[in-house]
Amino acid sequence: MRSALLLPFFTAAVAFAQTPPQDGQLTQALLAEIRLLRQDLQSTAVAIQRVQLVMFRMQTATSALNRATQHLDDARNRCIYVQPQRKMLTVQVEQAESRQRTAQTADSRVGEEIARLKGSLEVLAVQEQQCQSTLLDAESQFRTEQAKMNEIQDQFDKLDRDLADLVRK
Repeated sequence: MRSALLLPFFTAAVAFAQTPPQDGQLTQALLAEIRLLRQDLQSTAVAIQRVQLVMFRMQTATSALNRATQHLDDARNRCIYVQPQRKMLTVQVEQAESRQRTAQTADSRVGEEIARLKGSLEVLAVQEQQCQSTLLDAESQFRTEQAKMNEIQDQFDKLDRDLADLVRK
């Protein structure tokens, strides 16, 4: 009878002796899961910061590319304006010189007109050289900004792939 009374206590003691290892394993598993979650959160925070940084760089590069594009368009428009003007003045000089050659008497007004037109031609020649130089600079700047934009887009694409790989894991 005595052993019958002790049997429940003995069973309870054995049961309690086995419980702590299970609690310890559960605690360790939970701690490991919490550590993994913390690492995932840190990785996500870093990824978000990288995305924000690349987006800021892309906005900045887009703005610079837009300015370079506008500058290039302006330079092209100026060059387009100068070339026809120069051709028109050249034709006018030739016509005035032709009138002067065919005239029987020397007309000082035609000579003055020729001098004025040739002066305008010289000014336009200088403007055309400046225009061509500005156009070359604008094209160079545009290519530089376009290359920067392409580099940032490549970084953005790589970041997108990296994030997609993280999601798959």
